[in-house]
Amino acid sequence: MQDVDLELRGDYIELDKLLKATGLADSGGQARALISAGEVRVDGQVELRKTAKMRAGQVVEFGGQRVRVVAPA
Repeated sequence: MQDVDLELRGDYIELDKLLKATGLADSGGQARALISAGEVRVDGQVELRKTAKMRAGQVVEFGGQRVRVVAPA
């Protein structure tokens, strides 16, 4: 499984935007479809809320990749 760090620019990033920003989804529409299909996990649990707020310390998994959300340096 490949790990990627995503540094926040604010307090949080919405899940669908995170998938698009990290290249795990080609578009916002595809990101929302993947979330609705139950293919995305947050901290090990399936997440069905498209605009769930991802904050520093959370881990998003999809398609064999893991994205760690990190606080700004």
